[in-house]
Amino acid sequence: MTIQSTKIKRRSFLKVSALAGGGMVLSFSWLAGCKPKMEEALGLPKEWFRMNGYIRIGENGLITLMSPNPEGGQNVKTSMPMIVAEELDADWNKVIVEQAPLDTDNFTRQFIGGSQAIRTGWTALRTAGATARQLLINAASQTWNVPASEIRTEPGFVIHSASNKKAHFGELATLAATLPVPEEVPLKEVKDFKIIGTSKKNVDVPKIITGKPLFGIDYKKEGMLYAMIIHSPTFGMKLKSFDESAARAMPGIRDVFQIKSLQDDYIRTFFDTVQFTDLIAIVGESTWQVLQAKKVIEAEWEIQDGYDEKRDTFGRDGIRVVPKGLESTDSQEQAMKLAANNPQTQRKDGNPEEAFRKAAKVIERSYTGPFLVHNCMEPMNFFAHVQGDKVECAGPLQKPELTELALSNRLGIPVENIEIAMTRLGGGYGRRSYAHWLIEAAVISQKMNAPIKLIYTREDDMTAGVYRSRYQATYRAALDENNKLIAFHVNAGGLPENPLYADRFPAGAVDNYLAEGWEVPSNITTGSFRAPRSNFMASVEQSFLDEVAEAAGKDPIDFRLELLQKANTNPVGERNDYDADRYAKVLELVKEKANWGSPAAGVSRGVSAYFCHNSYAAQVLDLKIVNGEVQIDKVTNAIDCGLVVNPDAAKNLCEGAVVDGIGTAMFGELTFQDGVVSKSNFDQYRQIRMKEAPKSIETYFVENGLDPSGLGEPAYPPVFAALANALYKATGTRFYDQPFINQLNS
Repeated sequence: MTIQSTKIKRRSFLKVSALAGGGMVLSFSWLAGCKPKMEEALGLPKEWFRMNGYIRIGENGLITLMSPNPEGGQNVKTSMPMIVAEELDADWNKVIVEQAPLDTDNFTRQFIGGSQAIRTGWTALRTAGATARQLLINAASQTWNVPASEIRTEPGFVIHSASNKKAHFGELATLAATLPVPEEVPLKEVKDFKIIGTSKKNVDVPKIITGKPLFGIDYKKEGMLYAMIIHSPTFGMKLKSFDESAARAMPGIRDVFQIKSLQDDYIRTFFDTVQFTDLIAIVGESTWQVLQAKKVIEAEWEIQDGYDEKRDTFGRDGIRVVPKGLESTDSQEQAMKLAANNPQTQRKDGNPEEAFRKAAKVIERSYTGPFLVHNCMEPMNFFAHVQGDKVECAGPLQKPELTELALSNRLGIPVENIEIAMTRLGGGYGRRSYAHWLIEAAVISQKMNAPIKLIYTREDDMTAGVYRSRYQATYRAALDENNKLIAFHVNAGGLPENPLYADRFPAGAVDNYLAEGWEVPSNITTGSFRAPRSNFMASVEQSFLDEVAEAAGKDPIDFRLELLQKANTNPVGERNDYDADRYAKVLELVKEKANWGSPAAGVSRGVSAYFCHNSYAAQVLDLKIVNGEVQIDKVTNAIDCGLVVNPDAAKNLCEGAVVDGIGTAMFGELTFQDGVVSKSNFDQYRQIRMKEAPKSIETYFVENGLDPSGLGEPAYPPVFAALANALYKATGTRFYDQPFINQLNS
């Protein structure tokens, strides 16, 4: 049994108080997401709906948990309350979870990103549940006049077996609320878990499929006006003038005017990423009216000078160089080639130069990855109502805690006067981290002195960024006369971001290792995309390792396992950021579950494995070429993400990652011509179709009892290379440039 302190980092972690209507409120300042249940099942004291950051236990035994983190399909609103309910020993059928608004007084890290919700909330959520359970036991001890050590709990009840006394949590909640919070509480052993490790259904699903208003696009308020924006159609240009006279004369149009979303002298934080800040705003009485008015506005744009953008990246001052010019895909390629010739060394082990000179065989290959667009199903949108020095907002965003600061700065209104209600996200994966549309909505509302619902069209979103960077990598491997890997060199960079993780595998597994990186400034805005940087590096690294294994005459899984064995028993360097033993175990598991040595007749298969976001994933992909088209029969996943809280939800995340990754690898591509995006809607930007998804996806988890780690992103990066390696087996041709469809169709 683990004894956990209820104090974290010198501050009180938990507070307890009574409700006016009876019952207990257990407040804590580090909850990171929970799950809603049917509120209709039991009546709720009205007071419960007016509080944030707490566990609530009513006199009827109902338990309510607030969910501070946004829900974007990763299922934290189910999995995180399972953690609390486990330690509380709650009856799962009597648990309700409500979405909390932004509340930085009660919560920290109130955002989605980095596959960190379960990992960072694990101890805090367990402690919250365990503390509430101990308070209920102490209340029973005082009520029944028996030692607390003789009292136990079972789901929803406190029991003293010797006296045959039993009470449901609600009967003891009011007294428990008056008792002091214990300084330490026992946490359950993994073997005693009853809720964690079992599959619980996401109760939002019935509301989603029946069209209940959960998403930002659904949000409405009386008197609300609708707004859209027009931004420059070209990266590298800004607004010069516009003629709105025709639009003003159209039915329902209230106003058309220019806005500045962020001031030029504003020091931007990491997520204040937006290229177009000089915008035309159109406001009207309906979305349709505004959309029609938008079409008749005539705007003139001019070349923008280059400038240095001041940045504050989590406390580190920096500069983003924004060059002048209209970029094209061809000119970007030339700039990247020049930069690759002048890289910066990020890691060097041994003497790779000498090893390459003495090598019996050298393999060198180059890979490219294009700009990618997120294409969230739900259009970007936000509601804002600025009334004097008060701001009310509602909508889908990933980083409300950080966006609030930018909004406060732009409006000149204190943070404490801003309220942000978080709706469910209709897709995110990084795109909704950069919530400039919230600021735009608020600026428009302030100008109009009215509640505003800002909505982006698909074209607005796809042509304004924020995109995944364009990447390039060149790998070299040196083999000796015995086909042993003696040197490894990677030169990787991007426009405008360097994707290289210098301390990841095969760093630590090769005596002579060199990692070099570079980047090219650009005026095209880029940012987080599912599994940032890893989504490219995994695809190219794992493709290259397959080719090296073939050159060495070795099975691709055995080749990787040999390298991991060296990294485990005799690692090179001290900065390796992966656990070689855990890495090897996912490869061994996928080898077993996919029946690697005996593929089905007519099937071509590829393997890939990668570590990112604190977790490990290995995949085997089986495909056939049928009538010239790729048919993916099966993908087998092996995942080590520590303890799995909700198996069904975990499998869903992995299945979604596989389908998403295959679609991106096959079809995802965005190019530019003189600063103009090549594709602006789904009729041009190819997405994966249902018939192209794998016929079967099987997912297996390594059972090691370790604390949970990330899962929303880790299963995404390796599937790119598993597909590329399988395509090579099927076609006899290696795939070096994404999207793969270009090569298949050539």
